[in-house]
Amino acid sequence: MAATIGDVARAAGVSRSTVSYVLSGKRAISAETRERIEAAIVELGFTPNAGARALATAHTSVLGLYLQFQEDEFAPAMLQYVLPVSTTARAHGYDLLMVTDTDLAGAIRRTTASHMVDGVVLLDVTYDDSRLAPLREARQPAVLIGYARDSAGFDSYDLDFGEAARMIVDHLSERGHRELILITPPDHVADRGGSYVWRFRDAAFERAARYGLRLTVVAGDSRHPGIEHALDRALSDHPGATALIVHNDATIAALPRYLDERGIRVPQDLSVVGVFSQEFGQSFSLPYTAVESLPDRLGELAVTQLVRRITDPEAAGAPIVRLIEPGFSDRGSTRAL
Repeated sequence: MAATIGDVARAAGVSRSTVSYVLSGKRAISAETRERIEAAIVELGFTPNAGARALATAHTSVLGLYLQFQEDEFAPAMLQYVLPVSTTARAHGYDLLMVTDTDLAGAIRRTTASHMVDGVVLLDVTYDDSRLAPLREARQPAVLIGYARDSAGFDSYDLDFGEAARMIVDHLSERGHRELILITPPDHVADRGGSYVWRFRDAAFERAARYGLRLTVVAGDSRHPGIEHALDRALSDHPGATALIVHNDATIAALPRYLDERGIRVPQDLSVVGVFSQEFGQSFSLPYTAVESLPDRLGELAVTQLVRRITDPEAAGAPIVRLIEPGFSDRGSTRAL
């Protein structure tokens, strides 16, 4: 006779509802209790649905991609990471379950506890990311695309934003620029833990100070007309600046039209350097010299390591934190002074 949910509850010493919560992920259950229930499920061969069958087989050939689209961020910039994650997953024989639930912590518990996925890709990681707690409760391995304060136990990949800033300041210094403006993401992106904001900004300040350059930072916006207002303020308040560094996706996408409408020529009147991927630049027809943000490379590395950790944990070794050196594409938008 097939095992029932009652059999599982008795074997684990819990109520039927607790077993149900573990299977559905609808309520947080302690790791110890969940482990007893999962062990009982496997021992009894209890398979009432696909999720429970996965507990017995421990393989679904599905990876979970968890991300949250923030209303105040530039969606095209986030989407450029999704395709390489999906493409690399398929190349390794995995389908992708993309989860955008506003309660991502609950979604992680729900999908990992019911074994809907074999592994987790966490995108848009913040410095003190609350989603790491439920990931640590899960049995499935996880990889982070982004940088967290405490990523212990997880593989983590991100662009080396500090090196990106140093490359840009080096380039402008070599071309004789002495006064620079840096347009950053909005302040609230840094406030909620977007570490790439201050990693880039702080490195730019440090490098500029080494060369004796004047660097002014202006927080940009992610929506119109705030984008234009921030640029107006930056250029009018600092008329002596000869170069503009843009570390803000929405701003760099809007910049060609903005400069054209104001009759500002690049690089004759103003040198411009951005931070964006080649594909992003092509999508928005950006003619600017840029540090390449390499979303394809990050997605490929992250998913390949996750699959390695799923299929051969011993070969995967200890979890790693890897900052990828950015590329640099000189498109002629800076002039020598």
